[in-house]
Amino acid sequence: MTSRSEARWGLVQVCLAGVLWGTGGLVVQLVREHEPMSVLTISAWRMLLAALALFAVMLLARQLGAVRALVRSHPGRAVAVGTGTALYQACYFGSVVATGVTVSTVVSLGIAPVLLTVADAVRSRRRPRTTRLLVLTVALLGLVLVSATSGSGETGPHPTLGVLLALASGTAYAVATELGRPLAQVAGPLALTTTTTTVGTLVLLPFGLLAAGGDGRLVTTDPVAVIGLLYLGLVTMALAYGLLYAGLRTTTGSSAVIATLLEPVTAAVAAALVLDERLGAAGVVGTLLILAAVAGLGDEEEPVAVPPPA
Repeated sequence: MTSRSEARWGLVQVCLAGVLWGTGGLVVQLVREHEPMSVLTISAWRMLLAALALFAVMLLARQLGAVRALVRSHPGRAVAVGTGTALYQACYFGSVVATGVTVSTVVSLGIAPVLLTVADAVRSRRRPRTTRLLVLTVALLGLVLVSATSGSGETGPHPTLGVLLALASGTAYAVATELGRPLAQVAGPLALTTTTTTVGTLVLLPFGLLAAGGDGRLVTTDPVAVIGLLYLGLVTMALAYGLLYAGLRTTTGSSAVIATLLEPVTAAVAAALVLDERLGAAGVVGTLLILAAVAGLGDEEEPVAVPPPA
């Protein structure tokens, strides 16, 4: 592959991760229909199952040494990426409860590409190109339209708290992506995903146990719920994050986060197809805008040198 081809393939991998994440909301809803689990408990199971599966694969492939090497060489950064991944999920779910789906999605997913575009500009010591600003604007407009039409338009009981949690969620997402990109240059996607997912599991498990201590369930024997949890862990966590880290080897952080806006697009389309929810004209326009923004990334994407992680 040429350098440009590698960059575009990396972008495709990140897009696939976004599509897989977009199916997660539908599966979470399916699990909750069969078992009254808290979303935090489901999220903890998701990370735990992913970590166990990834460790099993690494053990069979005799690649656990790569995990140990990563932890020994970059312990702080690996812990930070795993913690950021867990906090992104926990803060987002808390925001949804506090202020509703629409505001949470727009704020958390909208702030991340803005922060990473600024970070790219600071690192390169030059203002973002006009085309990049145009792509970002189109993507954010599409996100607003898709979220407003596919999510719940109701405001939750604590809107201020919800916005703050959404900002924390988006910031954690941006930081985890920014810190994870240099690690992706020195570690394989499988080793990196295994390491960060294990850290994320340790961070998120207390929240999951605490949420289950109320009126929620910690475990389930319902076959549909079990299959749903396995899908969330193996597909939307282990596979999706493996694709993300593989794509980050040749894709800038800001491009990656814009590309993962395919997540709400996938969620909206899946709800329209499976749950017969109407996407609406605004949702269709928003979907097309996000797709156009991602296509714009493909036209301008080039690999950027990344400094070795500290």
